[in-house]
Amino acid sequence: MNFELDESQRDFAASIDAALGAAKVPAAVRAWAKGNPEPGRTVWTTLAELGVTALAVPEEFDGIGAHPVDLVVAVERLGYWAVPGPVAESVAVAPVLLAADERVAGLASGELLATVAQPPLVPRAVDADRADLILLAGDGDVRDGTAGEVHASVDPARTLVDVTAAGDARPADASRAFEFGALATAAQLVGAGQAMLDASVAYAKQRTQFGRVIGSYQAIKHALADVLIAVELARPLLYAAALSLAEDSPDAARDVSAAKVAAADAALLAARTSLQTHGAIGYTQEHDLSLLLVRVQALRSAWGDPTWHRTRVLEVLAS
Repeated sequence: MNFELDESQRDFAASIDAALGAAKVPAAVRAWAKGNPEPGRTVWTTLAELGVTALAVPEEFDGIGAHPVDLVVAVERLGYWAVPGPVAESVAVAPVLLAADERVAGLASGELLATVAQPPLVPRAVDADRADLILLAGDGDVRDGTAGEVHASVDPARTLVDVTAAGDARPADASRAFEFGALATAAQLVGAGQAMLDASVAYAKQRTQFGRVIGSYQAIKHALADVLIAVELARPLLYAAALSLAEDSPDAARDVSAAKVAAADAALLAARTSLQTHGAIGYTQEHDLSLLLVRVQALRSAWGDPTWHRTRVLEVLAS
């Protein structure tokens, strides 16, 4: 199967990169972590103008109704730039849960930023203390929710918030919403892995040690090559899972879990290798690499951790 992106998808990704590259995202992430969401909301306004927030929203509610592969392409770029806020929840999950709710138009326009809790695997909602709409998904239904106690995350730019139901249950395809949450999280992980790889390659070409740039050392070359292979092998699994969801394939759950596992492993390898390449400076708060390092740690366990997804793959293969 050919997973090569077409020209329009590549152009869309490039337009997102251009916009986010000019949007001072690292500063917005740091402000978000300090309790000031305004710069981050400005970034989300930029995403809305590009149509990113409307991708998964049905056309009858002023959305684009895009193919899941297009969604993956966009969310991977958001992961690359470490966009703050509930990315998977607002862009991928909430549109599924609110498919027949007029409020989904607010997601498309960027007026609403949504977050979701879906126990037991997603017991708390990311950034519910800053979201406009909080959803609590159950077994085949969804309710509006209210934010409760706020808990810290390993990523300072994310909060994990207890959610209590605040309205009547409405029918919703919560199972499909979960798959989109896991897929979008995997896409962010691949994007973050690619960003750390790019940053490490650039640094290795500049940093000198013992009179030579460190990128000339074979050990550095091999380590970065391993990251490249891991990221490049994870990306086709993302596209395959997106295609499975688009086609309502009976293998969709397996494919999503395989993508999440591969993405989490690739991003973790990228994080470790980039930190080794940069040295201690890479973990300082002043260095932008630190934003990606902690984001990867948070996303690895979001929407099902690697152990849960590995178990699901094994159960499907053994059945």
